[in-house]
Amino acid sequence: MPCRHRTRQRARRRAAELGAPAAARRGAAPSIKGYRQPESTSAATRGDLAEGPRRILSGELRGAARGVFADGTTAPAPAPPPAAADGRPAPVLGVLEGPQSLVANPPACTPPPDYQRRGPGGLRLPFGLAFHGDYLYVGNTDSIVRFAYRRGDLGARGAPEKLLDLPTGGHSTRNIVFNRSGTKLYIAVGSASNSDAGEDCRRAAILEANPDGTGARIFASGIRNPVGLTLQPGTDVVWAATNERDNLGDNLVPDYATTVKDGGFYGWPYSYIGRHYDPKYVGAFPDLVGRAIVPDVLLPAHSAALGMTFYTSSQFPQRYRNGGFVALHGSWNRTVASGYRVAFFPMANGKPGPIEDFLVGFLASTGENATPVEQWGRPVGVTVAPDGALLVSDDSGNRIWRIAASTATRGR
Repeated sequence: MPCRHRTRQRARRRAAELGAPAAARRGAAPSIKGYRQPESTSAATRGDLAEGPRRILSGELRGAARGVFADGTTAPAPAPPPAAADGRPAPVLGVLEGPQSLVANPPACTPPPDYQRRGPGGLRLPFGLAFHGDYLYVGNTDSIVRFAYRRGDLGARGAPEKLLDLPTGGHSTRNIVFNRSGTKLYIAVGSASNSDAGEDCRRAAILEANPDGTGARIFASGIRNPVGLTLQPGTDVVWAATNERDNLGDNLVPDYATTVKDGGFYGWPYSYIGRHYDPKYVGAFPDLVGRAIVPDVLLPAHSAALGMTFYTSSQFPQRYRNGGFVALHGSWNRTVASGYRVAFFPMANGKPGPIEDFLVGFLASTGENATPVEQWGRPVGVTVAPDGALLVSDDSGNRIWRIAASTATRGR
């Protein structure tokens, strides 16, 4: 795949002649089909910003335990490693605020635990974490590195081994996930710009590499800023949660979560949601745009979809089984704020259902021109703890939230 596209010197302006969809010609916002907010959730409308929200509510988990798992953390959700050899739960690893440290937290945390800072160096804006074999892999903004790791370790055993260099600048997060057999590593690399053509072809892409960093190639492209990266349960199907472009209005362009197909092109920067042209590029590369893949799950525009995971435990009610959770970090440039919540979509027969709110209550104020908004937290990453609770990292409150089902709703 060539690393650079050349845009036409003069893009044709008559979209109707090019077969562009009517919505693209009008600039209309595509609908978020089926989006709903369950009656069991509502946003907090008042509270003490110093003490946090009075209500953090989660869908259909009435009476659920919603508490702080750990303070002082930021960036991605913690990654549960394998259990220790003696059967004890292993630590949960997350990333501290600051680019040079890893942190280990005990899984049981009432009150929140002290954490140990161990800074072996070799880290630059670390984000993605993945365990494979005897290593902990880390996605730096400029590289993929790995640390020797044994079950139960609370810190690095030495300096990291660099496996692969990555392009820098612009979107900085580099999430990672292995396939089930551990033979391939997938790496999410966001764009360097909002919607500029001609970037390094490793940008706005999902890369694939061997565990030792060799054999790197572009797995999928045209994904502006993929942040969440995970596998669909029981398969090697890669999913990504993506931040789409800005500057096209409050309702364009929807963020999304989608399956990532080998060789797939998802539109950026020339189009969005299939062949809806970006106004900057009307008529450019019709063959390429014509094969742009429509994402599986659309999310509210500018809501900043970040972390993503599927629920494979049995603690939550049955309807959540194998469904997807997406952390919506929250908008920064929308007239009425969007995001600041965790969304959920059910899965049936391997297909996603309508998106809905799951965890809300982080906003203290909304409404016209409510940016910057007052908020108690901004979800970043989501993961499932060994006991089936959902862990949500928060880089505004610098906390990890734990959401557990009440006894009455467990596994029903």
